[in-house]
Amino acid sequence: SSKPAQEAESPLGAARAQLHETYIIAQTQDGLVIVDQHAAHERVVYEKLKRQREETGVARQMLLIPAVVELDESRMNALAPAIDELAALGLALERFGPGAILVRETPALLREVDCKRLVEDIADLLAEDGDARGLSRRLDHVLATCACHHSVRAGRRLSAPEMNALLRAMETTPGAAHCNHGRPTYIELKLSDSEQLFGRR
Repeated sequence: SSKPAQEAESPLGAARAQLHETYIIAQTQDGLVIVDQHAAHERVVYEKLKRQREETGVARQMLLIPAVVELDESRMNALAPAIDELAALGLALERFGPGAILVRETPALLREVDCKRLVEDIADLLAEDGDARGLSRRLDHVLATCACHHSVRAGRRLSAPEMNALLRAMETTPGAAHCNHGRPTYIELKLSDSEQLFGRR
């Protein structure tokens, strides 16, 4: 059978449109699905990073030119003790003088990343996390922060193949029905639901 036909038969259907550069509308065999593109992609990236960490360690890419990120004292105090932890998550950092961090490597999955924002966000997360949470929870939260930085934002126009690729990735991702913050990533309406809404039955 043809690819569009196969896609329509898939659980999350075939992408038909993108609304407000935020929502993907897909047609399923017996209804329609509305996907929040940012929340869904964030979940897919997060689960990939988690799987990498568990299996082989997060794959890293070396920056051609290391990035220097200046940090205030409170962020530096939160980040410095976690440098070894972060290396296991694909983020190779070094102290660089009294108030700066050198970023040498980042998780390969993130491709291009705004090092300054990522490091600041992770420092803020570690500062509020403290030691209250166990190590694996802390690491999960750092991976979730990385995933958020990489995922396709609301406001980005996607092509039909990109939309369908995201739908197919969701179908094979554990927990893809909810984002990393516990909100739904998609809503499904069966034709019978639509018919009720329009008073057709």
